Amino acid sequence: MSSTPESHPRTPGNHPPADQGHPRTADSGPRTHESGPRTPGDGPRTPGSGPRVVVIGAGIVGCSLADELTARGWTDVTVLEQGPLPAPGGSTSHAPGLVFRTSPSKTLAEFAAYTVEKFSSLEVDGVPCFLPVGGLELATTPERLADLHRRAGYAASWGIRGEIVSAARCKELWPLLDESVVLGGFHTPDDGLAHALLAARAQLDRAAARGARFLDRHTVTGIEQQGGRVTGVVTDRGVFPADHVVSAAGFWGPVIGRMAGVDVPLQPLAHQYARTRPLSELAGATAEATRPILRFQDRDLYFREHTDRIGIGSYAHRPLPVDPFAVPAYEEARAQGMDMPSSCPFTPEDWAPSWQDCLRLLPALGGTEIETGFNGVFSFTPDGMPLLGETRRLRGFWLAEAVWVTHSAGVARAVAEWMVDGRPSADVHECDLTRFEEAQRSPSYVRERGAQQFAEVYDVLHPLQPMEQPRPLRVSPFYARQRELGAFFLEGGGWERPHWYETNAALTDSLGDLPERDAWSSRYWSPVAAAEARATREKVALYDMTPLRRLEVTGPGALAFLDRMTTNNLRKKPGAVTYTLLLDESGGVRSDLTVARLAPDRFQVGANSPADLDWLLRHAPSDVHIRDITSGTCCVGVWGPLARALVQPLTRDDFSHEGFGYFRAKRTHLGQVPVTAMRLSYVGELGWELYTTADLGLRLWDTLWEAGRDLGVVAAGRSAFNSLRLEKGYRAWGTDMTDEHTPFEAGLGFAVRMDKGDFVGREALLGLPEPARRLTPLLLDDPATVVLGREPVHVDGAPAGYVTSASYGYTLGRCVAYAWLPAGLAPGTGAHIEYFGEKVPATVAEEPLFDPEMTRIRR
Repeated sequence: MSSTPESHPRTPGNHPPADQGHPRTADSGPRTHESGPRTPGDGPRTPGSGPRVVVIGAGIVGCSLADELTARGWTDVTVLEQGPLPAPGGSTSHAPGLVFRTSPSKTLAEFAAYTVEKFSSLEVDGVPCFLPVGGLELATTPERLADLHRRAGYAASWGIRGEIVSAARCKELWPLLDESVVLGGFHTPDDGLAHALLAARAQLDRAAARGARFLDRHTVTGIEQQGGRVTGVVTDRGVFPADHVVSAAGFWGPVIGRMAGVDVPLQPLAHQYARTRPLSELAGATAEATRPILRFQDRDLYFREHTDRIGIGSYAHRPLPVDPFAVPAYEEARAQGMDMPSSCPFTPEDWAPSWQDCLRLLPALGGTEIETGFNGVFSFTPDGMPLLGETRRLRGFWLAEAVWVTHSAGVARAVAEWMVDGRPSADVHECDLTRFEEAQRSPSYVRERGAQQFAEVYDVLHPLQPMEQPRPLRVSPFYARQRELGAFFLEGGGWERPHWYETNAALTDSLGDLPERDAWSSRYWSPVAAAEARATREKVALYDMTPLRRLEVTGPGALAFLDRMTTNNLRKKPGAVTYTLLLDESGGVRSDLTVARLAPDRFQVGANSPADLDWLLRHAPSDVHIRDITSGTCCVGVWGPLARALVQPLTRDDFSHEGFGYFRAKRTHLGQVPVTAMRLSYVGELGWELYTTADLGLRLWDTLWEAGRDLGVVAAGRSAFNSLRLEKGYRAWGTDMTDEHTPFEAGLGFAVRMDKGDFVGREALLGLPEPARRLTPLLLDDPATVVLGREPVHVDGAPAGYVTSASYGYTLGRCVAYAWLPAGLAPGTGAHIEYFGEKVPATVAEEPLFDPEMTRIRR
C-alpha cells in the first residue's frame, strides 16, 4: 500500500507489492471468458520464439516480466489471470503508487531506479505512467532527523539525488504542513507516483505486440510436472504446456506454490488507506498531484494528493494477517460486496488514532473528513525482501513474489535476465528464494516475522537490531555455558550468536580510555568487545563458530566436481584445507569457501548460505553426494598466541607448527572428544577450528574451558571477531563482495588458479580488463570516530563509492572501513566518509593492516 522504511535493514522495500491473478484450487464452475481489448486472442496461434513460458498473474510484475522477456526474444509467453483485465483485483489494482528509491539495500535501490526510468518512458492514451513529483520524508523528533541524515547517506551511496532540508523548506514543498511540528526533512526530487495499472497496461500492449498473449478469467488449479521439471499449468479453461512457469501471483503465491510442491514463505497483511473529501485549500486543482509524496514516519503515516483530495496510508494499526488460501476469487469478492479480492473492509476503530495524528501534521484536514477507505492486502516475507529465482525442487518453476510496485520493473528485468541469460545483471542474493533456513520456513515463523515486519515498517531500526520473536530458535550446544557467562545475543539465520560476554567486563579496567562513541554506534556494542579482542591478541579466546554452514561432499566424483566448481587448486593430499571461490559463468563471486579434504573421496566445505548448497546440488553429478551437516555438528574457534598451549596437552597428536601446518586438517581427540581440527584463523592469530558432533559439543567446550583456565582463556563474541577480521582484511561474502564483483576487484585473485584447468567462470575471467574499482581499506583519521557501513565515500570532493564493512580496530587504535572505490588510489590518498551528514576524514591504507608478514598465524 505504501512505502516501507529504507531505514529498516530487514524491510528495505518501499512500495506496495504487485499481487496478481487469483489462482484458486477450488473450481467455481464455468465462467464467461473476457479477454479484453488487449488480449491478443484465445484460440490456436503460431508459437513465438524461445521456450514456452507461462506467467501466473497479470498485475504489474507479470506484465513487466512479459515485456522484459519478449524484448529479449522470448515471445512464446502466455500470461494467465483469474480476474478481469485491465484491473484484475490484486494489489496492483489499488496501489496508491508511491515510489521512494532510497533503501539500505543497494539491490532494491537499483530495482527502484530502473522502475522509475522505465515507467517514465511509458504512457497510455497520452497519460504518463509516472509523475515525478518527488518525495519528502519528515522528521518531528531528533532521532528521526538523525535517521534522515543516514538515509541521505544511503541515497548518496547508490547515486540517488536527495538533500536534507529545513522545516521552512518542507513548508514550501507542502504548504498544508504545520511547520511548528517539523524539524526538517529529506527531499528526493526524482521520486514520485507510479500509475500501476497504466504501467501494467503499457507493458502488456508492448509484450502483446511482440507475440505474448494475456488471458483473463483463467483460474489456475494445478501445476503439471514430470521428472522434476514443470511441464504445464492447469486452469479451469484448459491446460497450458510450459517449459518455464513464473508465479507472479503476489499474496496468492503460497497457493500456487502448494500446487507446485514448493513452499513460498510469504505472509499477506492488510494495510489501511483512505481518501478525504475535497479540501477547500485544494479547490481548483486539475492535476492529479503536484506536491511530493509525504511521509510522516514518526506516526507511521504517508500522504499523497488525489487532485483536490488527500490520500492517507497508515501502518500505525495492529497487524491484520490474511490467509491467502481464504481470499475469495474476483467474482466471489464482488458478490460479497468487496471492490476487489485485495480490498478488505475498512476498520474505523483502527483508523481513529491515526486521524488525530493527521490533523496534528496537516491542520487543514480539520475542515474535511474521510470519504472512502479500505484495508488493502499485500505481502511480507520474514526479512521484508522479495522472493526471486528458480526452484531446484521443480526445475523451470520460478518465483517473482513479494514484489512491490516500486521495484516491479527492476525485478522483472532481473528475472528475465536470469531466465534468458542465466544470471541477472544485478546482485540478487538478498532476494534469492533459497536464502531462508529450513527453521525459518514454517508457517508459524513466517506469520510471526511477517507481522513484525509490518509493525516495524517505519521504525528507526539499527543495522544490528534483531527481531525479538520467535527467539531463541537455533542454539549451539554451548548455549547454556554462554548464558552463564552473560552472553549478549544477536541473531543471524535463526541462530543465537553471542556478540560479547558480560563476564569479561572486569577486563575493561586495564584497557585505558576507549574513544567515546556516539549514540548510534554505541547501540549493540560494548567496551567488553575491546577487552575480548585484546585477550585474543594477547592470550587465547574461544569463539562459537557453529552457525557457519558446513557441507559434506562425498563420492568418487567429489574431487573432480569441487575442482570444477571452484577457483583454487583442490588436487591436494588428504589433510589439506583450501580457501577458494564459487563463481558464476560471468566471473562474479557467488561465495567464498574453505574446502578440507578429509579423505580421498570426502570433503568438508565451509560455506555461507543455503544458496551455496542449492548451487552445488544443481550442478552435482550422480556420483557426488552433498549433505548439509551444520545442524548435527558444532565448532569452536580457539585463537590467540596461547592456543597451542591450550590444545596440545589435550591430545597425543603433534600440534606444533611443523607437525600441524597452517591450512591443514586432521582427525584427533581432545580429551574424550573426537574432533576434526583445522588450522585456520579468521582473526589473524594462531589457532584452530575444532569440529565435533552436536551431542559432544558441550563436553568439547567444557574440556577447552577447563584446560584454558590457567592461561586466562575467555569466551569472545562476534563483535570482537569482526574487529579482528577487518584488521587482517578478511572479506565477508554478501557484505564486502557479491556476484557483481570479480575476484580481482575484491582483492581475492590469490584464490584463483588460472592454470589449473577449466572451472566455472574461468572463461569470463580471461577476457576481463584491468579493474576499474577495487575493495579498498580505509583508516579513519580521528581515533574517536566510528562508522558502521553503507556510508558514501568522497574523494576529491565528489562521491566515489561506499563503505561495505566497518569496525573499530582495537589493535590499531583506528576505525577500519572497507569500501568500493576507483582502482588506483594509492595508500595515503585522502578521502571522506559521510556519517550522519558529517564528512569524516579517512586515508587509504595498505593491506593487510595488521601483521603483514603473517608471523602471528604461522608460529
